[in-house]
Amino acid sequence: MSKKKGLSLEEKRTRMMEIFFDSKDVFQLKDIEKIAPKSKGIAPMTVKEVLQSLVDDNMVDCERVGTSNYYWAFPSKALHARKHKLEELQKQVSDAKQRKTTLNKAVEKAKVGREDTKERSSLLKELQSLRDERMQLQAELEKYRECDPEVIEQIRKSNVVAKEAVSRWTDNVFAIKSWTKKKFSFDDSRINKAFGIPEDFDYMD
Repeated sequence: MSKKKGLSLEEKRTRMMEIFFDSKDVFQLKDIEKIAPKSKGIAPMTVKEVLQSLVDDNMVDCERVGTSNYYWAFPSKALHARKHKLEELQKQVSDAKQRKTTLNKAVEKAKVGREDTKERSSLLKELQSLRDERMQLQAELEKYRECDPEVIEQIRKSNVVAKEAVSRWTDNVFAIKSWTKKKFSFDDSRINKAFGIPEDFDYMD
């Protein structure tokens, strides 16, 4: 008989939020350590870590009274926190689109040979920055995946826009390489070395 798979961190976070939402009560850590394993199947050794991660993300409020910490969370507060995070992610996507417009103009100049190697290198670095930003957005998306399906669907749509932007910039890099080959008869290895393009540079999955 196969061993039962444990809960992921996000599953634990979601179940712990259910404790607060269902009861609408205030708890101490010792209360959560008793309730979470019995009613939600969260491993006792991970309760404190999961709870702290929710506090860090402003999903759960915590206040020290005397020598004890008290924890509480209400659906309205959690929804506000998720919406605020969504707004931050959408702003990042918007900023990426603005940088794309600027880069597009620079790439067009590079195609007709009016930009030097340093600027082309700068374009490639900016493209990598966009790719890294998309990966960060994807990580944030996964972090909130279990919390609110409706809000997360909006984030997914924004993430698709960011992915399309990265794909278009990858097209532009390959266009520059093609132009350089025809103009100077350089091979791929020489072009990659001159412009600082990784040998495994390719489209994102």
